[in-house]
Amino acid sequence: MTSFKNSMVLWTVCAGLGLSGLGQPAQARHKHAQAEQPKTVSATCDNQDFLNKQQVFENGGPKADAAVHICGTVVALSPQARVTRSGRHGYFYMTVAPNISIRIVTNLDEMHTPAWPWVAKGDHVEVVGRYYYDSPRQQGVDWTHRGTGRSWGLPGYVRVNNTQYD
Repeated sequence: MTSFKNSMVLWTVCAGLGLSGLGQPAQARHKHAQAEQPKTVSATCDNQDFLNKQQVFENGGPKADAAVHICGTVVALSPQARVTRSGRHGYFYMTVAPNISIRIVTNLDEMHTPAWPWVAKGDHVEVVGRYYYDSPRQQGVDWTHRGTGRSWGLPGYVRVNNTQYD
């Protein structure tokens, strides 16, 4: 109970300072209302399609999850895998245009890969997955593995220097 009370005090102080995101317990990513899941994704890398979708979201358009097929260069990565509710995950950022990068989420429990990290800064990557946009600071591509489920029906993958992991 003391931990909860301390968390609430910290949240109240942060909220009072206008720091609404600090001190709050981690929340699951918002599930966007979506009438129908996408059934296909571009057969080839299409960064312009991704940038168009991102721009619609940033301009206040509906934030429905979107299928993307993007490619670029790894610019940063988390050296350690992290465990979440849905398993072990590896994270990296890749360029999609000059001065624009996006976070890639890989579910290591679902993918057939070597030990994390299996990407390195400078690697050329191609990614098929689900683009989610919650805010300018909370967006990325997940469902980058071959598995599908009720919330996402398209298989994804990550191709690193022409080696595909799914």
